[in-house]
Amino acid sequence: MHRFHFLIVAILAVLVCDLHAEDAAKPKPISKNGPNWHAVKPNLPDSIELHSKVECSHPGDFSVQLEIYVPKAEGTYPAILLIHGGGWKQRQIEADRPLAERLALRGYVVTQVAYRLSTDAKYPAALHDCKAALRFMRAHAKEYKIDPTRIGCAGGSAGGHLSGLMGMTGDVRSLEGEGGSPGQSTALKACVVMAGGMDLVKANEPKNNEGTIQFIGPISEKRDLYVEASPISHVSSKSPPTLFIEGEKDTLKIGRAEMQDKLRAAGVPTELITLKDAPHPYWMSQPWLDETAKAIGDWFDKYVKG
Repeated sequence: MHRFHFLIVAILAVLVCDLHAEDAAKPKPISKNGPNWHAVKPNLPDSIELHSKVECSHPGDFSVQLEIYVPKAEGTYPAILLIHGGGWKQRQIEADRPLAERLALRGYVVTQVAYRLSTDAKYPAALHDCKAALRFMRAHAKEYKIDPTRIGCAGGSAGGHLSGLMGMTGDVRSLEGEGGSPGQSTALKACVVMAGGMDLVKANEPKNNEGTIQFIGPISEKRDLYVEASPISHVSSKSPPTLFIEGEKDTLKIGRAEMQDKLRAAGVPTELITLKDAPHPYWMSQPWLDETAKAIGDWFDKYVKG
């Protein structure tokens, strides 16, 4: 009887663990008394045209593709490169579409990039693909109604890390990669980081995160790359104005405060917005999606559009 009871408990434990693993990327209510949340599905506005699966680069056998949201009204628009999260190893383009749609309605051309995941290639492949996407946006600016002098970058989680790295390494030749549209600048007018780690060394010592090992390699062997891949390592007076948005209940904030100190010391505008009760990843769900879109839009209106 005891053995039977033990077997039932063990089976239930496995089922619970499987359910938890399946839902790991989904935001959770903070408590029974916390705010209700619901995921948001894409709903392309009639005023926005979507150009889907546009190839911007072709490293090896991989096709780096873009989703480009363009306002239908005549004119030239500032632009946003939106970089998805997923621990560098999962494709989360679909989950970020509602945010892209809202930013496009603010009067921006919004480009989502499907960069190489860590299952395809290790760092710096993802960074190189993001830079190739930005160069493509400038090279094809007229085709997609983009003002090439007014482009910002935003991303969440792993995409937040890549957004911060893009912002801090604009036109750093050694990090450009060999992707499409050579000769175009990768400098940005402004940057938004949502729940992304800015110091990979501090985040992985003494315990090396498995996702970061898959992305870069073991820190014991690749410490120089952990330094290079940390946005905080590249802060300078040339860094763009950078907004950090965090959920109150999120934990992926390592290096953010220290990076803001470095930005301020370099004379670079930076601010922090903390969303009450918000978990990770808050920008995919209401009630935080609209608040996030407004914060990003306001920042870019000031430093990109303005």
